[in-house]
Amino acid sequence: MFYLSRRLPIDGYPVPASSIDREIVINKSRFITWLRPVAHRDEAMAIVEDARQRYPDASHHCYAYLLGSPASAQAAMNDDGEPSGTAGKPIFNVIQHKGVSDVLVVVIRYFGGVKLGAGGLVRAYAAAAESVLSEVERVEHAPQTTVQLEVPFALEQRIRLWAAQHAAQVGEVIYGQQVRMAVLCLTVDCEDLLALCAAEQITVLST
Repeated sequence: MFYLSRRLPIDGYPVPASSIDREIVINKSRFITWLRPVAHRDEAMAIVEDARQRYPDASHHCYAYLLGSPASAQAAMNDDGEPSGTAGKPIFNVIQHKGVSDVLVVVIRYFGGVKLGAGGLVRAYAAAAESVLSEVERVEHAPQTTVQLEVPFALEQRIRLWAAQHAAQVGEVIYGQQVRMAVLCLTVDCEDLLALCAAEQITVLST
């Protein structure tokens, strides 16, 4: 018995390949910028909290993030005490301009004693975001599908072999009268997995 639990569209989008940190100084204010790949809001907020804990004496911890496919992305931005629209929005604008998603940019500012004014703040936070987004390597996000399998014991190793050959991950495995397996694979490989099930005469049930 085999059933598909979730199916995602086959479309990719650029995401950061790794984290990157940079620091710039503008009119005596110090801007420390973190870029982090993130998959969901809770992960992004945990990183923002980490920035606050690591730099507790900083004047501001501003951020913006963009998550998911550009067609239906989730976004947020925060000025953290800077004048409205002068920090989070310029950071977010640079993220959008770069066409990258699943990304968080946090800018930690240490005030240097020279007021920058609204226009100066916008330019400074945009420059801080640019310093990381212009350098980070990008890769294509590959949508994945989680598949639940219930197969005879004799076919367990066949499924594991397929997973290894397709860079898929075998998650939770429950042994009962048959073997229940969760397989996380690239969505584009789903048809191949379905073909394997057909070849092995495994019943396919879609939900």
